[in-house]
Amino acid sequence: MNPMVPGLTGSKMSSSEEESKIDLLDSPANVKKKLKKAFCEPGNIENNGVLSFSKHVIFPLLKPEEKFIVSRKEEYGGDLTFDTFEHLEKAFALEEVHPGDLKLAVEGYINRLLEPIRKKFEKPELKKLADQAYPSGKSKTTTSNANSTNDELVPSRLDIRIGKIVEVMKHPEADALYVEKIDLGEEKPRTIVSGLVNFIPIEEMQNRMVVVLCNLKPAKMRGIESQGMVLCASVDDPKKVEALIPPEGAIPGERVFIENFENGKPDEVLNPKKKVWEKLQVDLKTNSDCIAQWQGNNLLTKSGGKIKSSTMAVAPIK
Repeated sequence: MNPMVPGLTGSKMSSSEEESKIDLLDSPANVKKKLKKAFCEPGNIENNGVLSFSKHVIFPLLKPEEKFIVSRKEEYGGDLTFDTFEHLEKAFALEEVHPGDLKLAVEGYINRLLEPIRKKFEKPELKKLADQAYPSGKSKTTTSNANSTNDELVPSRLDIRIGKIVEVMKHPEADALYVEKIDLGEEKPRTIVSGLVNFIPIEEMQNRMVVVLCNLKPAKMRGIESQGMVLCASVDDPKKVEALIPPEGAIPGERVFIENFENGKPDEVLNPKKKVWEKLQVDLKTNSDCIAQWQGNNLLTKSGGKIKSSTMAVAPIK
């Protein structure tokens, strides 16, 4: 007889209750959202769907020599490793494992398990099959490779690239604005207007490597059309702004992607009426180590280098 795995919400798993289960074609963003909401009370090992998923799904699929790893910062005791589920369960019961750390670990293993299935369902015939299986429109082909034809709010829709400021001047009509020419690996530099005059001296802007959102709809700022946005960590009280810093060795035009959303295709232009950028931007922030993230997933270059802020931790990215 197959074991009955409790639902993530604390009651039994139900096909009619979306938040109680992980679907085989859930995107990484959906997996994260469901696990964040999952019932996982400290020390409680009864009716704990996150623990049960570990026991019945993750541990049986680990390689013989592989251990279950709960990643933690050194300041919180460093990583924990478990040879068996019983070891993990006991540590959780003793509150040696925090629910948040367990959820992050389970999230990583679930995405590792689901990624080959998501890739398989990128085939047109399988997408069609899924659409037929879910005629109400709740197709489960919501993968990390969503593109501009899919309304799912995934960060792969953002065209973020490394840029180099090759020319900069103060806006002739606005004291707080710079007008920059930024090399983004295209035929010619783009003109981008940024409100950074009060935060970064002009001499530090020249030849500066920056991180640029490239698929915003062009907009005029005091008479000059801006063709993108220099991304910055920014807080309002007191007002402080730092341009994000690309990793060493990054080159103009290099794509920046969000971990677990590596293969998505950016929208050609983000639709301002649907407020795609505004909705995704809410979850863009630096972590306690000043690393730029979206919902806890790092912003990375192709070489694996991390995007960061110089000093601003846990700050929104705008």
